[in-house]
Amino acid sequence: MIKQKNNNRISGLLAHKTILGMTLMVSLCSCARKADAQKKTTDTVPAVPVKTAEAQFKPMERSVVVTGSFHAREQATLTVKVPGRLEKIAVDVGSVVNKGDLLAQIERSDYDLRAKQSAAALAQARARLGLSLDGKEDQVKLEDTGPVREAKALLVEATKNRERVRQLAREKISSQSELDTVEAAYTVAATRYETALEDVRERLALVVQRRAALNLAQKELADSSVLAPFDGIVQQRRASLGEFLQTGTPLLVIADVDPLRLRLEVPERESLQVRAGQPIHVTVGESTNIYSAEIARVSPMLTASNRMLIVEADVPARQELRPGLFAQARIVVSKNDPALSVPESAVTSFVGLEKVFVVQNGKALEKSVRTGRRNNGSVEILSGIEAGDKVILNAAKMRSGQAVIEEVDAKAS
Repeated sequence: MIKQKNNNRISGLLAHKTILGMTLMVSLCSCARKADAQKKTTDTVPAVPVKTAEAQFKPMERSVVVTGSFHAREQATLTVKVPGRLEKIAVDVGSVVNKGDLLAQIERSDYDLRAKQSAAALAQARARLGLSLDGKEDQVKLEDTGPVREAKALLVEATKNRERVRQLAREKISSQSELDTVEAAYTVAATRYETALEDVRERLALVVQRRAALNLAQKELADSSVLAPFDGIVQQRRASLGEFLQTGTPLLVIADVDPLRLRLEVPERESLQVRAGQPIHVTVGESTNIYSAEIARVSPMLTASNRMLIVEADVPARQELRPGLFAQARIVVSKNDPALSVPESAVTSFVGLEKVFVVQNGKALEKSVRTGRRNNGSVEILSGIEAGDKVILNAAKMRSGQAVIEEVDAKAS
């Protein structure tokens, strides 16, 4: 009984293998027939005319693609230089300002009175020195002042009297008491003269001090007005009317956005190719607009944290460009760098793989290629074909091995 079951199992396995073998033979025969049919079809398809171009070396731009962002050309936070109540603010966010425009005003009354007080004190000091009250020149010759002239006259008189009495004493005409009297008078006159000089010097120093105090008071009065340091636009407003502001309180933030400062980061491996004056082409976001500029400034050293070289360019202001926008830039490092290239219409792409069809022995032969730069309708070929190969243009529907009749495209060549 058991032997009969084993024989039945073996017979079933042999039958199954026989069926699989027959199925495989049928499949192989079918594939062979299809291949023969395809070959026969390919051989019977008439040759199609195609336009070709020769792969050759052409000068192309070599560029470095980097990223960066736009910044304001100049940006300043304006603060209050003198304490006081904010009396007026003439601008708000988005206001366009010109250099020297009045942006805000601190109450002037206290500073105006202080300036007038300092002016009066200066006039008083000038009067004591014998100068006009409202003059601008504070220098004076000591010998020309009244006190010094008076003291000098007394000294001259005492000197003459002393010489005369000395002469009389030598002639035994004058007594010793008279000589002592004129000597004392001379000493007093000389002392008064020195005192007059010192007094005038003090008055002159006081005038200088009063002048400095007036200049300081006038400066504080001027500093109560907040002026625009450059042409720009108001970015932020940080104070309101009526607030009492201390010295150094932020008031406004203004930015100069024409031109914009484009700051780019160039990787270390490509930094040696970049220098000032090279043209750049900039795009922003999904926009197709291209903005052209030149590298204006190059950092003398790489950033230690990320090994990047910082370069800057000045981009003319546009309505769609603003500080803070992320940008992609192509820096043209060489305008005439030879490269093996073919027309752009010769390259086709499928699922990320790029290929071209070359003419070989009257037939189209498919070859995979690796591409590089694209410029003015040409594509750089890094690998896959060689110089002199004839590539077929607009070969999207071409099949490898298809017979072709070559028509050279003079424009593409």
